[in-house]
Amino acid sequence: MNRTIDYYFTPQSPYVYLGHARLAEIARRHGAQIRMKPADLGKVFAVSGGLPLAQRPAQRQAYRLVELARWSEFLGLPLNTQPAFFPVSGDAASRLIIATQLAHGTARAMELTALIGRALWAQERNIADAATLAELAGQLELDGATLLKAAEAQAVQEEYERHTQDAISAGVFGAPWYVYNGQPFWGQDRLDFLDRALAAG
Repeated sequence: MNRTIDYYFTPQSPYVYLGHARLAEIARRHGAQIRMKPADLGKVFAVSGGLPLAQRPAQRQAYRLVELARWSEFLGLPLNTQPAFFPVSGDAASRLIIATQLAHGTARAMELTALIGRALWAQERNIADAATLAELAGQLELDGATLLKAAEAQAVQEEYERHTQDAISAGVFGAPWYVYNGQPFWGQDRLDFLDRALAAG
């Protein structure tokens, strides 16, 4: 049976960071493939009614900080709820992830996505900075400069736009978002449901 999880995400999301390693482990345990689809959440919000963080009501912003701290403690993952470089554009990081996947495969792109999330949410680093992204790729013994150049190619931009359109077509309105066997799962707090769906086949 072909088990594939469509993984819609944006690398600057704290909830992507909180769920990324668990998604990888769930997929490994069930022998499932992950189809990575980094998308432009700003464009998704434009058609789904979502709001950028700064435009959300104060009470929603305040509760978000409580939830992030709660999940960080529960999962044992370090997370600064108000990092120095956030909000931040995820475009450059997304294109680098796509370029890495095209050149080196999904496993390396998943590893890079994990490093990017940790850099932003635990290490106070700017993931929109080219030098930072190149150094993170270098931690995986990849040529960061070459990958950053590849990330500027039209084919990579078109892939990014295609993922974004796929997200809109799939009804995505937040990240992370997983689709398995036609079923959508929104948020890292729905990973248990995804795990059960995979177990049920």
